Amino acid sequence: MLTYLIRRLILVLPVAFGVSVICFLLVQIAPGDPLTAIMPVDATAEEQDAMRAAYGLDKPLPVQYAIWIGNLVQGDMGKSIASGRPVAGEVFGAVQNSLVLALSAAVIAFPIGIFLGFLAGYFRDTWIDRVVTAISIAGVSVPNYWLGIVLVIIFSVNLGWLPSMGAGPGGSSEWEWNWLHIRHLILPAVTLAVVPIGIVARTVRALAGDILTMDFVQALYAKGMSRADVLRHVARNAAATALSVMGLQLGYLLGGSILIETVFNWPGSGFLLSNAIFQRDLPLLQGTILVLALFFVAMNLIVDVAQAAIDPRIQRT
Repeated sequence: MLTYLIRRLILVLPVAFGVSVICFLLVQIAPGDPLTAIMPVDATAEEQDAMRAAYGLDKPLPVQYAIWIGNLVQGDMGKSIASGRPVAGEVFGAVQNSLVLALSAAVIAFPIGIFLGFLAGYFRDTWIDRVVTAISIAGVSVPNYWLGIVLVIIFSVNLGWLPSMGAGPGGSSEWEWNWLHIRHLILPAVTLAVVPIGIVARTVRALAGDILTMDFVQALYAKGMSRADVLRHVARNAAATALSVMGLQLGYLLGGSILIETVFNWPGSGFLLSNAIFQRDLPLLQGTILVLALFFVAMNLIVDVAQAAIDPRIQRT
């Protein structure tokens, strides 16, 4: 197992390097001048050249990348063009808020999705299966930003039960674990959890339904094993694939929440990325995209190692 872990860690290095190159180039080839947001309209050519030199934008792209990656290794992501603040502080503060939102949505989505999936798989081709399938399809199909707006209208505007914007009282951007902040978390977390509920439920339903028809399940019943014990064996056989799907969904919850964070004005990485795009803030764009991409890489690594640990059929060499 240790050899497998070391091999997977070594394979992550070229992937991380490729991710950094793609993040850098995608932002660089985007149209527009990133300095237009901070330079006065009547700036002279000399002032524009001096500003580009200050941010290193006057150098060739390979040189810019080498400087950027060298600073990145030292923990320096540069400074935001729009605000002048260090990118690392803004990105990691936003990612922390996104992690709170993503993990809260996962806590809601994964248990519900697993329960509904096993329920539908066990009662396959019955009315229970059809109801769960309908719920899953609806969850995947409904646009989550539209659902967020509907929930805001119902629970914030009409009923006044829950706040609709920000991560805390007074539009606070710093998260604290208390009821005043949790109230701001409920609506975006529920909205963000809808799609993963549908995906996890459909995946587990297909896995459980197929495993329950296998010969070894009938052999377990023939041995006199209880239904609960048989279902534990079914769960162990389905765990590796389900874990892979849930790992990808957790990455989606963190990196794909830009619309939800915009709707609820949640100060996370998606909201920060949206502002950086509109402001054409290159250092902030690069830093945010890189951190989110590396999170996906890390999640894939964790899921691969976890799958190998729980499923002896997976080759570990």
